[in-house]
Amino acid sequence: MVILDLFSLKGKNALVTGSGQGLGSGIAIALAQAGANVTLHNFDKVQDSVIEEVTGTGAQFIVRSGDVRDADVRRMLVDDTVSSFGSIDILFNNAGTIMRAPAQEHPDEYWQTVMEVNLNAVWHISQYAGRKMIAQGHGKIINTASMMSFQGGLLIASYVASKGAVGQLTKALANEWAPLGVNVNAIAPGYMATDNTAPLRADPVRSASILSRIPAGRWGEPSDLAGTAVFLASQASNYVHGHILAVDGGWLCR
Repeated sequence: MVILDLFSLKGKNALVTGSGQGLGSGIAIALAQAGANVTLHNFDKVQDSVIEEVTGTGAQFIVRSGDVRDADVRRMLVDDTVSSFGSIDILFNNAGTIMRAPAQEHPDEYWQTVMEVNLNAVWHISQYAGRKMIAQGHGKIINTASMMSFQGGLLIASYVASKGAVGQLTKALANEWAPLGVNVNAIAPGYMATDNTAPLRADPVRSASILSRIPAGRWGEPSDLAGTAVFLASQASNYVHGHILAVDGGWLCR
């Protein structure tokens, strides 16, 4: 097989949670460009620009909305992907949220919301989709981790705890499912220009501090995840299991 053919996703069917905007939209568009059919999902509305980009790839796609804290929504996203396309070959657990407060004041509702979206949804959707992938003998699950899977952060205790757990869950599932034909890995984005980082980018002191540590000298963009997403979703990564791949402009090596 020619090496570039290993990166093709033609004939594959993908679900990308939280793909209506931001990092998830860049991932979903990349998968569609590589040939995959895609379920686009957002809490409320998938942006028109994302739909237009995916339409332009010629890939089949469906659009779904709903809160991933809801067990019915979790199952619906997987079931609708299978019923629309025939299978689920790629699951990208990207939906996430962040809530900021000093640790001593961090409200319980912040903690519960962040854990439910960032960790529990990843677990339940992965388990449900994983059963189908194991039955068919193949599948790719990619989770969105974070720089906070490695570091402690500031004012985001619930987020850091959830992303640390996502990293460990990725490894635990890889240990069990690699022999069954399912690859489980994660992408750890660095500091990206998204809604989640808007407060940091708006703070001139904090923004300057962050940029000074990024060897690449800039905030990342959703498109910076495209190649990594396609790699981990494709046959090119068949021997990659339980890895957390940092896409961070060099942040971690500084």
